[in-house]
Amino acid sequence: MKKVFTSVVLSLVCLVTVNAQPKGMGKNDPDAKKVLDAVSAKFKTFKSVQAAFSLKIENSAGKNLGTKSGTVYMKGTKYRVSVTGQEIFCDGGNISTFDKSANELTITKVDPSANSITPQKIFTNFYDKDFLYKMNDEVKAGGKTLQQIELTPLDKSKPFFKVLVNVDKKAQTIVSTKVYEKAGNIYTYSVSKMNTSSLVNDTQFVFDAKKFPGVEVVDLR
Repeated sequence: MKKVFTSVVLSLVCLVTVNAQPKGMGKNDPDAKKVLDAVSAKFKTFKSVQAAFSLKIENSAGKNLGTKSGTVYMKGTKYRVSVTGQEIFCDGGNISTFDKSANELTITKVDPSANSITPQKIFTNFYDKDFLYKMNDEVKAGGKTLQQIELTPLDKSKPFFKVLVNVDKKAQTIVSTKVYEKAGNIYTYSVSKMNTSSLVNDTQFVFDAKKFPGVEVVDLR
């Protein structure tokens, strides 16, 4: 299960490449784009963000295969993702992934030309070139009205075939994202709390080796 969650976190953070939309593909729903653009514009006004999230995995029959919770910090191009057993730090130039059980740190360099998905892009413009999208019916959850947008990847070789994004209509923020894999598993990423008013210190985005004696460093830069 640990490997499954590690794979999902990494895919959300840095492994999903953005592809240009092929000619001749279907048109996007302008109403869906309006909602997503509003979410993106609002998120870009935040100087820093701290959000608590949960990650749930279900099989095609709806059986819960496991749930993990974590925290993500974002500031400019910097981010930090913390989940049980793993932490990912990005200081804007390097990405450091720490495996707590192995006491191992892997460092890679940020490639600005790769157009990789980062936590910031998940909340902003990840949808622009990689998906077709349309509005579904609004849903009610936890006393909130959610605008649901369905995204279909343009690249059919992706391991998933559908993504549902739920947006808080009043707050104009993403509250959950559900990814449907071709293999049958469903991954649900939910934001339980978001703090956009307090400033996150830059030290949050740097791995402090002094706190982990004997840590093995694998430098791939």
